[in-house]
Amino acid sequence: MQLKRVVVTGIGALTPIGNSAQDYWDALSRGVSGADTITRFDVEKFKTQFACEIKNFDILNFMDRKEARKMDPFTQYAMIVAEEAVQDSGILDVNFVPEDIGVIWASGIGGLHTLEQEISQFTEGDGTPRFNPFFIPKMIGDIAPGYISIKYGFRGPNFGTISACASSNNSIIDSYNYIRLGMAKAIITGGSEACVTPSALGGFNSMKALSERNDSPSTASRPFDADRDGFVLGEGAASLVLEEYEHAKARGAKIYGEILGGGLTADAHHITAPHPEGLGATNVMKIALKHAGLQPTDIDYVNVHGTSTPLGDVSETKAILKVFGKHAYNLNISSTKSMTGHLLGAAGAVEALACLSAINTGIIPPTINHFADDDQFDNKLNFTFNKAQNKEVKYALSNTFGFGGHNASVIMGKCE
Repeated sequence: MQLKRVVVTGIGALTPIGNSAQDYWDALSRGVSGADTITRFDVEKFKTQFACEIKNFDILNFMDRKEARKMDPFTQYAMIVAEEAVQDSGILDVNFVPEDIGVIWASGIGGLHTLEQEISQFTEGDGTPRFNPFFIPKMIGDIAPGYISIKYGFRGPNFGTISACASSNNSIIDSYNYIRLGMAKAIITGGSEACVTPSALGGFNSMKALSERNDSPSTASRPFDADRDGFVLGEGAASLVLEEYEHAKARGAKIYGEILGGGLTADAHHITAPHPEGLGATNVMKIALKHAGLQPTDIDYVNVHGTSTPLGDVSETKAILKVFGKHAYNLNISSTKSMTGHLLGAAGAVEALACLSAINTGIIPPTINHFADDDQFDNKLNFTFNKAQNKEVKYALSNTFGFGGHNASVIMGKCE
């Protein structure tokens, strides 16, 4: 059986630094921080009082109130970016067989806002179990791909992926494999997360995972900096239309890049901490390179997981040095989480778009907020600190790692 080539023909984004794919790309190149004091709820008693919220956003600009009330924000975000990507792809402008197009979508947490709301209303009442009939459908993590498929009539493969912060890289890899195996012509994929909520903030604070730099939110996400003190919570979504190359070529589709390979591994080490020597991260990048048919020296840019945590940044850097050897010093490396915060299950999709931006524009997005070198890192590596750099990017690799020891790497490249 001859495997199919898989390309990206549509993109969409809703992020803390831009409410469309193009706005997001523009903000990346300018090094914009999306972090600020939380506006959704009273944060006075929380250790962390800021996050990367989406801005200048009103759901009623995208759907009517009745429709919006049936969806948790994570599904609302999914619907918005899927619409942008589908329209961008032009796939609705040609005759297609509904069974040939699928939706594979990711969310690490799902409808947390809905869960909080329903439980608080129950506990604050008289104990009578009065729940919204949409409670369960709003909450469950697989509902977003269901809604997307219903809107467009796509009847191909349809499911959700959940692997914590690796979730949307998982969804991209699953979509890639379904298409290259001939099980679909196109798949709308990506991830969405709406976790700027009291329980998420409090829960991550209790783990000491979040930055507590309340006096300077915009500089709080500091990957690879000596004074990093945890990640910054982010929210939003991104979508990619993946399509079989010959199908896209035949209809004259615009092609942003090609998905060339993906790797999936487990640390099998600790439920939240990464392997200290980056074992799982090392293996996942090696597998992605093998499946892509590339050598380490072929990669130009690595969009790292780079969450700004004391342990995670160190282990990932060790893995990069093991995989790339001397070529590691020729790479551009950057963590766009320094701008967007950590979008958890949506991180991989948002960062895949950052890689496509580098491939299409020749601009490497920076790792902002670097103030002090850390002796734990080889500071000869090019972390693209503070300012974007110009570089031709033929191949880019994107890493995402999640609680549970999940690791996922995706390799993208120019379509030739």
